[in-house]
Amino acid sequence: FAATEPLNFQNMVYGAISGMLGSLDDPYTVFMNPEDAKKFFDDLEGSFEGVGMEIGIRQKQLQVIAPLEGTPAKRAGVRSGDRIIKIGDVVTEGMSVEKAISLIRGPKGTEVTLTVFREGWEEGKEITIVRDVIIIPSLKWELKGDVAYIELFHFSEKAGRDFRRASQEITASPAKYIVLDMRNNPGGFLDIAVNIAGWFLEQGSLVVTEELKDPSQQRVHQAKGSAGLLSYPLVVLINEGSASASEILAGALRDNRGVLLVGKQSFGKGSVQEIQNLRDESSLKITIAKWLTPKGDVIQGVGLKPDIEVENTPEDEDKGLDPQLDKAIEAVKNL
Repeated sequence: FAATEPLNFQNMVYGAISGMLGSLDDPYTVFMNPEDAKKFFDDLEGSFEGVGMEIGIRQKQLQVIAPLEGTPAKRAGVRSGDRIIKIGDVVTEGMSVEKAISLIRGPKGTEVTLTVFREGWEEGKEITIVRDVIIIPSLKWELKGDVAYIELFHFSEKAGRDFRRASQEITASPAKYIVLDMRNNPGGFLDIAVNIAGWFLEQGSLVVTEELKDPSQQRVHQAKGSAGLLSYPLVVLINEGSASASEILAGALRDNRGVLLVGKQSFGKGSVQEIQNLRDESSLKITIAKWLTPKGDVIQGVGLKPDIEVENTPEDEDKGLDPQLDKAIEAVKNL
């Protein structure tokens, strides 16, 4: 038997590394070749070309954590919890998140077709999305009467600066209450979550604990900010698209201040990855720990349960209604 093409030894090495990591049965410990690594770091900077959604593995299936605000995925009707069965003609069974991202990404103006299955459907359906330049907004806020309503979309590098600006505007406004909306917020940088927690918590308050494989080894992260929004009654909105850093912040506010969580149970992405950059610009992303809330609750695979459970139905969305937000505003005014 003779090979029709020369062997690509570099790709063989990459494949061997991926295979070894795959044997660990941890969807978040992965190898990224130089191309995939660049896409990963572009994500963190908040600008790239694609469809604009965060995906993860849940119960060994590729699933949408959240479509990002104002993106082609959101406009095409992709929703949190959708299971991605195929990307184009490629079946996703056993596929890593990084491989899925490499297939979904592409130049502005090109199309990708996803076959998705949603709870309540009898069979999967195809959704075709036109890729675009994705610039992820970090947040926006507005006054709803005397309630400052903050939508925190992503814990990107710029979110800390943007939140400082929003906090200064809120304290100068007539706002008496705050509703912090982290629905469909898939996470981002841990230090940004800790930074934002510092606006709501007393300095030194425990935000999150990293429990390493040896339980006796723990790293704690404490609030260091000005606590400039500590005096405002606060309610937090979460749903199944709230993951990672948004779960950390919501858990810290609940455990330290008894802040009510309104909405649906969060995604449950509570493991810690460390990036090891290699010489050829490829990278290893390795799970090294799991998150614990200040009271010691595990997030990974569990998520946060809301104190007040409220569902937004597709009919509500079609009518422009938001019962979850309505309940959060009602709840914060009763504090």
